[in-house]
Amino acid sequence: MRNCTAVSQGRYRSDSGTAANIPVCGRGDAVFWKADMDIDCDGQSTGHCNSATDPYFSGSTAFQQSDGRYLSAEHLPYIVVPTPSGIWDYRAHGIRGGSVAAVVYGGRVQYAVVGDVGPRDIIGEASYATAKALGIPPDPRRGGTASGVTYIVFKNSRVKPIEDAAAAATTGQQLAKKFVGAK
Repeated sequence: MRNCTAVSQGRYRSDSGTAANIPVCGRGDAVFWKADMDIDCDGQSTGHCNSATDPYFSGSTAFQQSDGRYLSAEHLPYIVVPTPSGIWDYRAHGIRGGSVAAVVYGGRVQYAVVGDVGPRDIIGEASYATAKALGIPPDPRRGGTASGVTYIVFKNSRVKPIEDAAAAATTGQQLAKKFVGAK
């Protein structure tokens, strides 16, 4: 993970107004990036994720559950990928809604799915549930962390149904072992 072979055509910002210095890297059957973590509370309105707790709350996510409802940021570990652009198009790398990701922070790993799409020039965002599981403050207003998060997304992987967090963890563990063993 120390070496980066960039697969993006440019670099992303961690937040609006910051320098664009984050490439998307590729190795074997995965892409990865190192960034901050902003908290995504979009999707189903819940006790911790709603328009009163998050000024940027949206009742929808880019991908939906098997029952047609939007994802629950409070309950489902998911990450956000940037909207396809000239910088990088996640779809060209076998990534889609439900693709499995490993999110690493402070010696912890949380397996998640690709669950939402964000701004085209910003990277480094995950659901309330992902942050909470990693010990990152999950509050959508004041939570998150400014750096130190590695996002690894496994190409051509997919959890069905997308809301099956246990399947994401099982599949993620298998793919991570394969990835770590790859040269």
